Amino acid sequence: MTQQDTGRVALVTGGSRGIGYGIAEALVARGDRVCITGRNEDSLKEAVEQLGADRAMYVAGKAHDEEHQAAAVDRVMEAYGRVDHLVNNAGTNPVFGPLAELDLGVARKIYETNVVSALGFAQRTWAAWQRENGGTVVNIASIAGLSASPFVGAYGMSKAAMINLTQQLAQELAPAVRVNALAPAVVKTRFAAALYEGREAEAVARYPMQRLGAPEDVAGAAVFFSSGESRWITGQTLVVDGGLFLNAGV
Repeated sequence: MTQQDTGRVALVTGGSRGIGYGIAEALVARGDRVCITGRNEDSLKEAVEQLGADRAMYVAGKAHDEEHQAAAVDRVMEAYGRVDHLVNNAGTNPVFGPLAELDLGVARKIYETNVVSALGFAQRTWAAWQRENGGTVVNIASIAGLSASPFVGAYGMSKAAMINLTQQLAQELAPAVRVNALAPAVVKTRFAAALYEGREAEAVARYPMQRLGAPEDVAGAAVFFSSGESRWITGQTLVVDGGLFLNAGV
């Protein structure tokens, strides 16, 4: 084992770009091996090339597809023989508008992708490795899950469920597995572009840190939660928001 190899393996869902890729990149830099998932195979191939094919692999598929969940965990175990860390980052937010007018089919899709898939991946990594060997789960929630979120209400509801899922799993999987969540504010990614493009100065104005987030801001917190430095922390949700909530009542 080289100095740059921790011997540990992480599975990062939704890891081809944005926050997920930032987390995968930080874990590889730490010395972990990483498997990323996502829907677009070309994007995944490109991401693995950037991460280093000797340190990373991918499995393409839809996060809510149970066959994909099983295949991803199976492939990681075949390739690396273990899966110490799970990062549930895959998510969707296909609508912008009031809940009173929301198509219920869309609401179900959001929950399937944002919440049920996270539970599915957690169940499979637990059964494949973590139950006997321990590990961590990091769920990527959102500040939208901590308060009312006008026009992205279904997304916010799903992230509130993700935060509660974190608590439930932390209780059930202890002491072998620690489960924590991150709740970012707006991070400059393609996923969140509609929230700031064309009005970034206005969006930034409410942030005491005077900027929006970057993927590496969330990645640093994810690395912490998947390290021994956080060994006595479980069931917690860390807000990563550039101070936005300080102005919540203003």
